[in-house]
Amino acid sequence: MRLTVLSRLFTIQRVVLRHGLDEFLHGTSIYKFLWWLRFCQPGLKASSAQGSRGERLRLALEELGPIFIKFGQALSTRRDLLPNDIADELAKLQDQVPPFAGTEAVATIELALGQPVHSLFKSFDAEPLAAASIAQVHTACLQDGRQVVVKVLRPGVDKLIAQDVEVMHALADLAQRYWPDVRRLRPGEVVDEYEKTITDELDLQREAANATQLRRNFANSSLLYVPEIHWDYCRKNVLVMERIYGVPVSDIARLRELNVNIQKLAENGVEIFFTQMLVHNFFHADMHPGNIFVDVTHPDNPKYAAVDFGIVGTLDPRDQNYIAANFLAFFDRDYRRVAELHVESGWVPADTRVDELESAVRTVCEPIFDKPLSEISFGVVLLRLFDTARRFRMEVQPQLVLLQKTLLNIEGLGRELYPDLDLWKTAQPLLRRWMRERMSPRNVLKSWVRRGPDLVEAIKHLPLVTERLIQQAIQPPSAPASVQELKQLASTLKADGKRRDLTSMSITLIVTGTALLCFSDTPLMAGYSLVGLGLLALAWRLRE
Repeated sequence: MRLTVLSRLFTIQRVVLRHGLDEFLHGTSIYKFLWWLRFCQPGLKASSAQGSRGERLRLALEELGPIFIKFGQALSTRRDLLPNDIADELAKLQDQVPPFAGTEAVATIELALGQPVHSLFKSFDAEPLAAASIAQVHTACLQDGRQVVVKVLRPGVDKLIAQDVEVMHALADLAQRYWPDVRRLRPGEVVDEYEKTITDELDLQREAANATQLRRNFANSSLLYVPEIHWDYCRKNVLVMERIYGVPVSDIARLRELNVNIQKLAENGVEIFFTQMLVHNFFHADMHPGNIFVDVTHPDNPKYAAVDFGIVGTLDPRDQNYIAANFLAFFDRDYRRVAELHVESGWVPADTRVDELESAVRTVCEPIFDKPLSEISFGVVLLRLFDTARRFRMEVQPQLVLLQKTLLNIEGLGRELYPDLDLWKTAQPLLRRWMRERMSPRNVLKSWVRRGPDLVEAIKHLPLVTERLIQQAIQPPSAPASVQELKQLASTLKADGKRRDLTSMSITLIVTGTALLCFSDTPLMAGYSLVGLGLLALAWRLRE
């Protein structure tokens, strides 16, 4: 283990003890490890820190830096898993992290954009509007009068994150090496995936691109508003976007005071998430309450407004299909199909008995079916899921960790916003509609047309590949082809070149003509198919 990692572990231990957090760790393996580290720092003793346990935990996470703050933010959305006093304090990490000096922000902006702040903006407030773990935002006004917010990366934050990621890699390596049961969790790959995510979040130009894509996806939407990005003012460490106004989604009392339809708001949140995951395959993956606001212009049909697009997720089409199929099988209480999908996808070993996994899934799912969020003990469900995963040697899928984190945020937000929300009944029609649209003939043909050029390219090489396979099947491996035979093969292929090109072209025209007929009422589109048939006949004549 590198000295920098050991040094960071000592720092973590000092912070934990100084804030009196060892009371959280008694009886755990982490406490035993920290107790062992005390031998390396004999003068270190637990502190009699002042303040509530929630406040001490928040202060410790703030002192330890961005990765720990993000962990606290994620926990803050799960009030069903935490005592209220701790949840209330951790909620402050969403947008009340201690800021850095406004003069540093101004210096960063001027260095990045190459002009004084007073030249760039008509007005600029050096006092930050909000501060988070990686950046803070300031309000400003462009020279043309448009109101904006300026997001500035914290100075030196990249070094802090790199140091903690190295610690995570070291701990993951130790876990894989010495705890066999942890290996199925694939901690090394999970840390790799997290490192990619957090590194992307440090590039504000990438965040600007994410916001632009989300804004395009939800253009003219009645569900979600995404602010406009002002690209001329964006750099890797500075981002300028339209300022939005709304009620924080966590301010339930204010929303009720304004007669906002809370049930509709919660259901819209579910629809937004599944639309992003299934239709767009591009989802906002940092949806804690500090990043979500509500436009209350129309209280009966409230609209969300999102900020902070540093973390977005996408899914491999195969994973996307399996997840949607799993959800639908669950809604239908088809637990055998859920078990089969887990085996087919490779999420559990191939030798897993489907009937046993089906029974285990039923045991976990039946108690929570048709219940509102307020009646589901998520902690109990989580423990049962862990037990099932361990029993069937279910491996963690690192590529899905971001989606799972987002689902936890969504479910936690829904629980806080409208506890009587039936998550399953709200999501089921959305999934069924997506599956119907995905499998419709029109969309299948669109997919074929989109992949047409690749198909044509493959068809071009098909005759050559076939001839090579035949040669390999006829000719023994020990008898390589002579130079004369290779020349003869080359001559034959050259003579057949025109025929192959004509065949490929004809097939392309036939497929294209047939597809276009499905999307157009113009009979002339059939000409593609007729020309293709003619070329195919000519190719057949050349064959003779």
